[in-house]
Amino acid sequence: MSVGIDIENVVKKYGSHTVINGLSLRIEPGEFFTLLGPSGCGKTTLLRMIIGFNSVEGGDIRVGGRRINDVPPSRRNMGMVFQNYAVFPHMSVRENVAFGLKMRHVPEAEAARRVDDILRMVKIEEYADRMPAALSGGQQQRVALARAIVIQPEVLLMDEPLSNLDAKLRVEMRNAIKRIQRQVAITTVYVTHDQEEALAVSDRIAVMDGGVIQQVDTPRNIYQRPANVFVSSFIGLSNLLEATVFEEGGQKGVAFPNGYRVPMTNLSEEAKSGLPVAVSARPEEFIMEASARRPSLRTPEGRAAFGGSAVSEQSAGRFVEAPDAPGEGIPAVVQSSVFLGLTTHYFVRAENGQELEVIQQEQAALADGERVLLRLRPEKINVFHGASRTTLIRGEPE
Repeated sequence: MSVGIDIENVVKKYGSHTVINGLSLRIEPGEFFTLLGPSGCGKTTLLRMIIGFNSVEGGDIRVGGRRINDVPPSRRNMGMVFQNYAVFPHMSVRENVAFGLKMRHVPEAEAARRVDDILRMVKIEEYADRMPAALSGGQQQRVALARAIVIQPEVLLMDEPLSNLDAKLRVEMRNAIKRIQRQVAITTVYVTHDQEEALAVSDRIAVMDGGVIQQVDTPRNIYQRPANVFVSSFIGLSNLLEATVFEEGGQKGVAFPNGYRVPMTNLSEEAKSGLPVAVSARPEEFIMEASARRPSLRTPEGRAAFGGSAVSEQSAGRFVEAPDAPGEGIPAVVQSSVFLGLTTHYFVRAENGQELEVIQQEQAALADGERVLLRLRPEKINVFHGASRTTLIRGEPE
């Protein structure tokens, strides 16, 4: 049966240095939960507190409702997968996997059955009699995973388990780990600094910085609706643009220094007219067109389309050879580009000198030096308070 983990106001100190100060967190039974953040943020420290390798100077850690602060690691019924595999070089694959069962005095026949079952699950049964030196890095990591799971722990802990593998093996192993975790339904706490890895495997993610949890949410919400500028910048790619809030005729949005306005329907009450804000636009959230090829920003009736929305441009249905009118978008110049098959990544310089990255799909190539106009997708962008750097987007259910 899966168990939940409750971390209540925990404190970790090394001498006079406080690494974690009053952190609280709830991990649900059977959940694949990831601690994500840059090096030194406290994620591995927290993981080691859960398994018992680090002491707890304050607060409580409970597993299945049982306080474990002072329980020795050997009695916590947890499995651990380390970054460096930690397989025993003098033991075969089968002996490595059976080691924990032997320490628990599991009957030999039962241990053999469980080892065979787990070797099939992690897809290394054909290597059962090989020594670790004859295995690839990915195969050794599967041995470590099998050894951690075969003891049927209440909690599985994984500390940067894929960081020593090459890119192709990392993708293969993260898919295997997610599949296996679903099969065994063990509550799993996973530590990584790799954003893509975290998004790929997790049910929920806690983004950490400086020993503080910045946001806990699903991968989709972490990416699409970050709680603050740190999360927005750390997860994926993000362009930050300075703007101010405007309110006009009952409508609210963000206004850029050159007069370009983006009406929005999801700004919070805290977003008051004139408030300085930081607008976060991911590279794929721009609409970019060459200045000489873009559609007219006039509707069929001849009225200017407010904010230059994609719908009104399409309704115009014609292109104009005309200079950019103030406020139609953010003028920029293409500096370079990288073609990646489905998408093209453009590196452009805005008129204020800011460097931006833009990703476009199925578009005719734009040459270096070409003038372009950038507009934003109002339903996609995020807006943060200029001072507190926290989100001004109203909460939206996933």
